[in-house]
Amino acid sequence: MKAILALADGKVFEGKAFGATGEVTGEVVFNTSMTGYQEILTDPSYCGEIVTMTYPQIGNYGINPEDVESSRPFLSAFVVKEACSFPSNFRSEMSLDSYLKEQGVVGIEGIDTRALVRHIRTQGAQPGIVSSLDGDPQSLIEKARQAPSIIGRDLVKEVTCEATYTSSEGVWTLGQGYADRSGEALPFKVVAYDFGIKRNILRNLVSSGCQVTVVPATTSAEAVLKMNPDGVFLSNGPGDPEPIDYAQDNIRQLLGKVPIFGICLGHQLLSIALGGKTYKLKFGHRGGNQPVLGHQRQQVEITSQNHGFAVDSESLDGQVEVTHINLNDNTVEGIQHLTLPAFSVQYHPEASPGPHDAQYLFARFIEMMAKHKQ
Repeated sequence: MKAILALADGKVFEGKAFGATGEVTGEVVFNTSMTGYQEILTDPSYCGEIVTMTYPQIGNYGINPEDVESSRPFLSAFVVKEACSFPSNFRSEMSLDSYLKEQGVVGIEGIDTRALVRHIRTQGAQPGIVSSLDGDPQSLIEKARQAPSIIGRDLVKEVTCEATYTSSEGVWTLGQGYADRSGEALPFKVVAYDFGIKRNILRNLVSSGCQVTVVPATTSAEAVLKMNPDGVFLSNGPGDPEPIDYAQDNIRQLLGKVPIFGICLGHQLLSIALGGKTYKLKFGHRGGNQPVLGHQRQQVEITSQNHGFAVDSESLDGQVEVTHINLNDNTVEGIQHLTLPAFSVQYHPEASPGPHDAQYLFARFIEMMAKHKQ
């Protein structure tokens, strides 16, 4: 069955439908990871986006239930050069095509993804549409132009949990699966704001010695403090951080009262709460190969990233130190308050692309909480 991807600027790509049939709009972006497509599919930070994979063959090791990062896929559509029909891996339980059909995710394959990515790099990420229902390119271009912009939208409310819950699952090991730490008296109590949280972040917190309670994004600072946490974690999430004013207000009320650690959207929200501003990147950072320099350790980390907005370094006042920068474009990748126990990074230390270059950040959070308790 034919499928079409049309961009708001009039560029059209014709390919073949796979996964679910349908028609969806979203911001068209690209990810440069060679592996990890299952984690990308289930990362809530991709809500509202049509994700293009630059690696030519996707689905070659299949799908398994252990590698999902959330309850379901949140992205709008999935774009690949070739969807592998016959996966080969001892952990595989189904093909990519079967998984997308099961989850209702629209896919398109067989287009020139190199040409698409070069176009996005030149013209920027923009609204688009994938359809296996409408075969009229001009009609689809008009629909893409009518699609809502990702700027100014609150996508967090579409992905956050509905109720508070606890997490006691540790990190995965081959042959043993995920560690169960539910019966252990872990030394640190952490409240994690769910702005679109990935499960492996929770697992790393648990494995670092944290009793983790996950709360919805709109939970008040007062309610969080009543839980008497040793630290507060600000999670990743989708879209523009500027309209998430309720989270910014809660962070301001928490600053100085409890140690804070933020990742990705959590980093941007912390920066705004501290007086900073953010701006939209031309095509964003999405992939498992982003080089970041940490000034404090003077070491380069190979990091996993997924964001379309960045913190404006010039907007940060003298109370905030920029701790990490992206070596590709010198954008802000980490901050730390000079006097308060609060720090954050733009990238994903739980994703292990380096493979463990950024694992120390969880230990830093533990040290900060231990010092604060003393």
